[in-house]
Amino acid sequence: MSTPETAKPDGAAEGAGVAARAESLTKAYGTGPTAVVALDAVDVTIARGRYTAVMGPSGSGKSTLMHCLAGLDTVTSGRVWLGETEVTGLDDRRLTQLRRDRVGFMFQSFNLLPTLSAAENITLPMDIAGRKPDKAWVDTVIGTLRLGDRLRHRPAQLSGGQQQRVACARALASRPELIFADEPTGNLDSRSGAEVLTFLRAAVDDLRQTVVMVTHDPVAASYADLVLFLGDGRIVDEMANPTAEAVLERMKRFDVIRHG
Repeated sequence: MSTPETAKPDGAAEGAGVAARAESLTKAYGTGPTAVVALDAVDVTIARGRYTAVMGPSGSGKSTLMHCLAGLDTVTSGRVWLGETEVTGLDDRRLTQLRRDRVGFMFQSFNLLPTLSAAENITLPMDIAGRKPDKAWVDTVIGTLRLGDRLRHRPAQLSGGQQQRVACARALASRPELIFADEPTGNLDSRSGAEVLTFLRAAVDDLRQTVVMVTHDPVAASYADLVLFLGDGRIVDEMANPTAEAVLERMKRFDVIRHG
């Protein structure tokens, strides 16, 4: 996988606002002495119009943080906001509506329906919600992702990289406030992975989206504007304008601490 060739814009969308934030976010599984604390009083702010990567060793809480920010998982204590809307405390109906209307998701398993074409998969969430897609915006997303000649193909007729690009288009199609990507290149070869990371970068730079990506890959993290490092359920460091080499060196320090 190659690193991005073009420099990330300094302070992209700086001061443009907050896409999501959490205060004293704690998530524990179980109770009593056997409880496992996945997140330990985390305070975090996700800037609007930026590309943020979340990294850490296995079990550090990075996926749990994403799930709590996205409203996919409940919190034990603390508060979470999406924009100005507090997510904690919403009932299931309002939480489902918020995720549907304001959040986009990408997963390493793609989650495409095999019986639908690429075009149908892209607009599926809006079709389910009974919303009419903004054709001009969807066409812009399709053009940015270079999917125009693949719209009639079903997932089985697409390569892994093309399937993930369709998943990326689906996440972007409703123009959500925030896109969460959980290991989006985990099932891809290096070339396809680089393509998807480049498209996520373009979604921020050209389409003014906001992306939060959980990854274990220093090269993937180098496409971001900011990397947050988690350790034992807490944010222990951050790095602006990351390079793959600098991220790798920072991750090595986790190994020294854990095995030292």
